[in-house]
Amino acid sequence: MRRSGAGGMPAPETAITDVIKTGCDIILAESCRSLADKRAGLLVNPASVTRSLQSTIDVFLSCGIRLERIFGPQHGIWGDTQANMIEWNGFTHPTLGIPVSSLYGERRRPQQAEIEGLDCIVIDLPDAGARPYTYLWTSLLMVRACAGASIEVFVLDRPNPIGGEAVEGALLRDGFTSFVGLHPLPMRHGLTMGEALAMMNEKEGIGCALRVVAMSGWNRTMLFDETGQPWVLPSPNMPTPATALVYPGVVMLEGTNISEGRGTTRPFEIIGAPWIDPHALAAELASFALAGVVFRPLHFSPAWDKYARELCGGVQLHVTDRKAFRPVRCGAAIIAASARLYPARFRWNAPPYEYEYAIPPIDIISGSAALRETIDEGGDLSSLFDAWRVDEERFAQERKPYLLY
Repeated sequence: MRRSGAGGMPAPETAITDVIKTGCDIILAESCRSLADKRAGLLVNPASVTRSLQSTIDVFLSCGIRLERIFGPQHGIWGDTQANMIEWNGFTHPTLGIPVSSLYGERRRPQQAEIEGLDCIVIDLPDAGARPYTYLWTSLLMVRACAGASIEVFVLDRPNPIGGEAVEGALLRDGFTSFVGLHPLPMRHGLTMGEALAMMNEKEGIGCALRVVAMSGWNRTMLFDETGQPWVLPSPNMPTPATALVYPGVVMLEGTNISEGRGTTRPFEIIGAPWIDPHALAAELASFALAGVVFRPLHFSPAWDKYARELCGGVQLHVTDRKAFRPVRCGAAIIAASARLYPARFRWNAPPYEYEYAIPPIDIISGSAALRETIDEGGDLSSLFDAWRVDEERFAQERKPYLLY
């Protein structure tokens, strides 16, 4: 167990092994001693499992923890709701008989009545390593609520599936906060859930009694398939670790009329639209000379979402060098290339998007108006990428005191 706090020293880096334990694995091994006699709430989803695929809920039950309420993020505790803005309602758990509270709907912050009487909240959520992924913000809202109610929070840490070294993209700017960005992080932040929450708890002065149950055996160089942990899709459109690797950039297509591949078996790896010539787009993207990725022309027909059952032209992203690949720059290049080739067909989507009803979706996803304005003006992305480097270097320094691995 490791308590996070001001100026916490990072733990020594651990060599890669085949025995990596998440925070959930560790509390199970300790028979949940730190939670004994506490009235607990639990924030989880289907990917909240041990190395042997035992759910965190079952871990609590096996240890005799007084589990009094379960909270769930976007997509629900069973992962049964699909894409953005598909809300779900709370219910009584059919076998446990305890309340299950939805944190994805009209309310995304737990209500006082839902946490009243609890001694602690345990957060065990996976993350995708990208600012627009909502689970981090659900967790932050929980931390803020618990601070106000003097409730202790335990974070069972998990690997960042796309590694903990690379930082990429612009910092979220003032005026662009939303449920896909509540704190100035870059698009790819390189933090674990525990590190990110500890950092925000201190930097925002939240004052929550926050404890991170750190992993053992993980180090920042690792991508998910190097951890030995089982991959359970953390959301319905994140089927593989390869999806997570491209997501921090291709997610920006949600702010456009280009399909990000929802409704296919390779969401975020396949992109396109009915009006795109696959070979023309692949050639245009090749001109950007992006490291670690090849664009293969293809046709596809999504089963649902954008252009459902329409034939689309586009490309599939094939990542050839995972360490060199920079997904955020790749996502920006896809948008710029499409806008350049098809100025009469390409467009930015209008609000609403993730409970933001005024600001263009692309702006809240990317964190400012800079990307949209650069593309609309026909500008060179290289100057935008230069500005990103300033933010990336700044954040890499800012996060150092909070790195646990």
